[in-house]
Amino acid sequence: MASLNFFLGLAVGLGIHGALQYRFKKQLKKILSSYANNANGEVSLPLQSLIRRELLDLDRQRKKLEKDKQTWQKLIEQAPIGYLQVDAENQLLGCNQTAKDLLRIDSRRAQRIRLLLELVRSFDLDSLIEETRSSQRPQQKEWIFYFTRYVSPQDTEPEINTYKSSSKIVESIALKGYGFPLSNQQVGVFLENKQPLVELSQSRDRTFSDLTHELRTPLTSISLVAENLLRRLQDPERRWVEQMLKEINRLIELVQEWLDLTQLQAAPDKTLKYETVALYDLVTSVWQTLEPIAKRKNVTLSYVGDRHITILADRSRLIQVFLNLLDNAIKHNPLNKEILVQVSPYTIADSPDVEKIKIDVIDSGVGFNASDIPYIFERLYRGDKSRTRKQENNSLPSSEGSGLGLAIVEQIIQAHAGEITAKNHPEIGGAWLEIILPASKLE
Repeated sequence: MASLNFFLGLAVGLGIHGALQYRFKKQLKKILSSYANNANGEVSLPLQSLIRRELLDLDRQRKKLEKDKQTWQKLIEQAPIGYLQVDAENQLLGCNQTAKDLLRIDSRRAQRIRLLLELVRSFDLDSLIEETRSSQRPQQKEWIFYFTRYVSPQDTEPEINTYKSSSKIVESIALKGYGFPLSNQQVGVFLENKQPLVELSQSRDRTFSDLTHELRTPLTSISLVAENLLRRLQDPERRWVEQMLKEINRLIELVQEWLDLTQLQAAPDKTLKYETVALYDLVTSVWQTLEPIAKRKNVTLSYVGDRHITILADRSRLIQVFLNLLDNAIKHNPLNKEILVQVSPYTIADSPDVEKIKIDVIDSGVGFNASDIPYIFERLYRGDKSRTRKQENNSLPSSEGSGLGLAIVEQIIQAHAGEITAKNHPEIGGAWLEIILPASKLE
């Protein structure tokens, strides 16, 4: 009886084991069939052959991925653009040689220290990474990266973009970074060296400034000759000389504007003479200068704000700012419409103790073309002429400027540690220049 029970139990156990094995093989074959390169005909092969074949295929894929990974790593390492990658804790996961060169990362220190902030002291790079991580969208940023290099007395003197303090040389390089969000809160950053473009632009500006210096003297001489001729001639020769004198004066003005712009860029602090300026008095005095032009179109000025607001600034430079802005506003304003100048205190949320003033200059025209707004303050940029063509039919024609006026305005505002932005007013629809200036001189 015991033997019968034993064999019966053994038979049941073998049956269950066989059923489980059959079920396992069926499921495994089904899985293999879904991954097989050719499901027709190959699934019928023995299970061991299928498994062996799939393992070999997976091994080939692994080797191919490893080879591709090594290829991409070599490409990134040899790329002329810098690349670095950080994890969620801003630990440096890796960077190529170009990034090390641009950010002055010591390879030996990078092997011991992984926190990016300890390797690279750059607020702009940190903020780019954080903005990319928090927004989970690609971001880009341009900045000047400053770093210190220690030198010995026998080292040669530094060239451009450096200044020396005892045994330290502080150098700078213009960079543009592109941040890309990755998985697990990681961030990849591509770094572009903009220094060659900056130096090329500086070289161009120096060359052009030298040229304008040389042009000013002969142009002044030609202007004096034309003025003397004008007194001795009769029409029609007189009209020809008048037109020639007008163009000569325009060239002299263009040369002077370029020299002003270059001077402001080279040494903004040295060109400013600070004094207490009452904004209302300054704006009204500028308007009186332009009033003969405004009366031709019956354009009026509306000043809104506290008339006793004062700031510490360079009066002559601010007059230059408002002459440019109000002259442009008059040119693009329709007949019988007003120009609004609004002055108000301005507070920054992060720095509530810093006193600033906001000045809005808004005309009643058709506003800027959307495609022009990013380039409004660039040198010699005149924008799409369609803005002029869109003026009302009863508007008077306006003369074209040199294309340097707004560039000079921006440089003057930036020299005062302020900022200016161009946009279109959402309600009035006209061009809107917004200026933010410190109420006092920043040390």
